[in-house]
Amino acid sequence: MDGHDAVVLAGGAARRLGGADKPGVRVGGRALLDRVLAACSGAATTVVVAEPRPTARPVEWAREDPPGGGPLAALDAGLAHTAAAYVVVLSADLPFLDEGTVERLLTALQDAGTEGVLLTDSDGRDQPLVAAYRSVALRRGLAALRAEHGELTGLPLRRLTGALELTRITDPVASFDCDTWDDIAAARARIREHGNVLDEWITAVKDELGIDLDVDTGTLLDLARDAAHGVARPAAPLTTFLVGYAAAQAKGGPEAVAEAARKATALALRWAAEADDGTAPPPTTPSGTGTGSGTDSGTGTAAPEAGTGSGTDTGTAAPEARRDAG
Repeated sequence: MDGHDAVVLAGGAARRLGGADKPGVRVGGRALLDRVLAACSGAATTVVVAEPRPTARPVEWAREDPPGGGPLAALDAGLAHTAAAYVVVLSADLPFLDEGTVERLLTALQDAGTEGVLLTDSDGRDQPLVAAYRSVALRRGLAALRAEHGELTGLPLRRLTGALELTRITDPVASFDCDTWDDIAAARARIREHGNVLDEWITAVKDELGIDLDVDTGTLLDLARDAAHGVARPAAPLTTFLVGYAAAQAKGGPEAVAEAARKATALALRWAAEADDGTAPPPTTPSGTGTGSGTDSGTGTAAPEAGTGSGTDTGTAAPEARRDAG
């Protein structure tokens, strides 16, 4: 893919949200704006048209003059900071946009040879702020509108996109935008669905920690399972932490994680095999001898295994040896 820039429009009034700071509303623990910025992280330059604010990724800031002049004026202000032949134009309220969708838009733009590619929603409506365009076409269209109307302030976006040759891709999920509090609630509910929650959580954690690393989560989950079942339940999170730490110490990427996970998995399987091979005799304790920290008051009974309790054993039979929690 040839180089591209991104322009994110984040300065709307959010009237249907009661004037709330929509780009800062959190879905899955991340601000909507940060979710969009993560999706367009492959851009050479990312311009956000809004008042500056803290963001998870570095961006350039722009503002239409006057502020609140509408999407065409905002787009024009953002384009002034870009130089690439292709530009991704996005709104700041797209909770399910991801890098794959952005790449798909850009690839379709090159393959189709049109002036732009945009998503349509489940009802077939165009979403011109989830799109990729040829920069020259946008600049030409904006110049024509400025010449006709004298300024861009207050003009609807369709005055520009209606004059362009566009390719359309239907994607009701990636094109979903949050205009109302009901939309926010629906987005928050969807990311917690069983099929989405793990990917959403891993993405959120990586974004929060500033980690740009793709790893095979299936491998790590298998490792956690083997450590929990073959060693003990608490071994699962501790082992996966150590695998990550080892990979970081090796200054490696996904390959280093995979190699550390392979070694830890092999160790967990060897550990489990020793417990299952039947060669070790079961632990025994002489009858009537207490080895725990409590007092054995039973008569002629086996004392509890060492370290299994700190209270007083008043039973007449020793408890069965507790299998490991895993």
